Amino acid sequence: MKLGLSSYSLVRELRDEKMTIVDVIQWVKDNGGEHLELVPYGYTVVDNEELADQIREKAAAVGIELSAYSLPANFVQETEEAFLEEVERLKKHVDIVNRMGIKIMRHDVTAFTLPAEAQTIHYFNEHFEKLVRGSQLLADYAAQFGITTTIENHGFNVQSSDRVQSVIHAVNRDNFKTTLDVGNFLCIDEDPLVGVKKNLPYAATIHFKDFYIRPYYENPGGGDWFRTVNENYLRGAIVGHGDINIREIMKLIKGSGYDGYFTIEFEGMEDCKIGSKIGMDNVRRLWEEA
Repeated sequence: MKLGLSSYSLVRELRDEKMTIVDVIQWVKDNGGEHLELVPYGYTVVDNEELADQIREKAAAVGIELSAYSLPANFVQETEEAFLEEVERLKKHVDIVNRMGIKIMRHDVTAFTLPAEAQTIHYFNEHFEKLVRGSQLLADYAAQFGITTTIENHGFNVQSSDRVQSVIHAVNRDNFKTTLDVGNFLCIDEDPLVGVKKNLPYAATIHFKDFYIRPYYENPGGGDWFRTVNENYLRGAIVGHGDINIREIMKLIKGSGYDGYFTIEFEGMEDCKIGSKIGMDNVRRLWEEA
């Protein structure tokens, strides 16, 4: 197991310019991490090769592996021209990922913010061929660099374990897998234990996050709550503090034989440095106890 952090966990520090992405690399090293996943919010590298080189050099200098790179994408475009433009945009990210020596790149296949009618199985079926074709074109391009492309259970449409598997099987590429997020199944009200168990065989890397969960009929009041597709309430938590059965998920992962990247993704209301540090410590401890 290689324990690390998503840079998105410290996005508040990045956006407030209290830290740079190079500072984040040092922070991960200083707080017991072994790798960093890059999520380009609060900084950009696709149009800044100088920063990309600084990130690669800093990571090498302090012994932090750059494990993955995650970005939004949307293959559901109204015209063929727009679809191909999106593919070309994503290929530029593959190029910069290769420049930094990263071997896993996660991309979405639909827009993240979708109206209720676009979260349905009907929308998924209607646009399925675009999701598959775009993923194939990107995976084929990335293959020349030895890069594995992935989709995550993420984005309110391709978020259930079955829909993720449907895309993976239809794409049918050895270098196309999933970034398995243990918490995101809750966004579409799928039991995380079920989703994790089903999609573990397809995982290239694993995200650990946690949520507080309240049913649709119990409004929890103020705070950073959001609603699932069925109107239940979720709020980000420090990994190990929330309502997800992290201990049983850890047993499932260990029993599967997976021993790759574990990436903490903190989205709670607490101080992000404290939340990220406790989350990493908890995941390491629970892995050892599993």
